Amino acid sequence: MPITLEALAKPVLVGRSSSVFTRVARIFALELGVDHSFRVVPDLLASEAERYGGNPALKLPTLLAPSGSWFGSLTICRELARLTRRAPRLVWPEHLTEPLLANAQELTLQAMTTEVALIMARQGTPESATSALEHPYQQKLRQSLLNSLDWLEEHVSEFAARLPESRDLSYLEVTLFCLVTHLEFRDVLPVASYAGLGEFRSSFAARSSAAATVYRYDA
Repeated sequence: MPITLEALAKPVLVGRSSSVFTRVARIFALELGVDHSFRVVPDLLASEAERYGGNPALKLPTLLAPSGSWFGSLTICRELARLTRRAPRLVWPEHLTEPLLANAQELTLQAMTTEVALIMARQGTPESATSALEHPYQQKLRQSLLNSLDWLEEHVSEFAARLPESRDLSYLEVTLFCLVTHLEFRDVLPVASYAGLGEFRSSFAARSSAAATVYRYDA
């Protein structure tokens, strides 16, 4: 049922608990202390925009707020930052003005998108899913994901030293954490061999926002 934005008592985040992009927005909402409700998209194969909070691209997540509808994790996180009553020190992608950090953000977001494409290719019958994964384009996507993870593993120990020391939260760290944990959750690629990324994941997982948004499949 469509939601009248002007009648909202608080923002509504539309997504899934198993979604890598939704978790990014959920972590930001909790870190920023923005009171909100969570509305689950029950069927990711649905083709009606209203199922996705009105997002015409049929993607997750969407934030429904009195100010309007906001599509996509980064756009949502920016609106959450405007809604918070706190004064957090946030590091956004445009603040990453050196190649290492800018490339880390780009590869993280590309890897998230690639992972989702690989997951969606597995949908359908076992025969069709196997055929799709054997397609040269799907093989290229998997290699792209492997290459990105190898690069991130090589440089992850440098991120903390190069990011502003006074930050409360960075979009890079949130997205990277959500990516690494999602790869394991969805059994897309094994991550145990990535020691640096594993150390980063364990450190970020100590945050209460991470503990409160552990991936799970919605009923």
